[in-house]
Amino acid sequence: QLQLVESGGGLVQPGGSLRLSCAASGFTLDDYAIGWFRQVPGKEREGVSCISGSDNDTYYTDSVEGRFTMSRDNAKNTAYLQMNSLKPEDTAVYYCAADLFFLPCRDYTYFWGKGTQVTVSL
Repeated sequence: QLQLVESGGGLVQPGGSLRLSCAASGFTLDDYAIGWFRQVPGKEREGVSCISGSDNDTYYTDSVEGRFTMSRDNAKNTAYLQMNSLKPEDTAVYYCAADLFFLPCRDYTYFWGKGTQVTVSL
């Protein structure tokens, strides 16, 4: 079965950190660009960070630049999103997905996971 599965979400206090994982099965991760997206009820889905499949170029939306780091480990067929200095406005369901094209970092085409909830609160 071709799929991406997200994990690593949870409840964290403001200023804390989480690392999200996006594990691929049934296909080779490095054939694709991978993106992390987030959505809050009632709002549009937002592209948070994307990484290219070829040379690991990365993109970050302005609100997470300098706080989040995206990486991939092709040997483990997994991509990661390290989130530091978390803020309440980072609270959302985080999804990963794949695409043949790195940019734009939105509306990726393939293998959308079911998401993992990140809640930043006291």
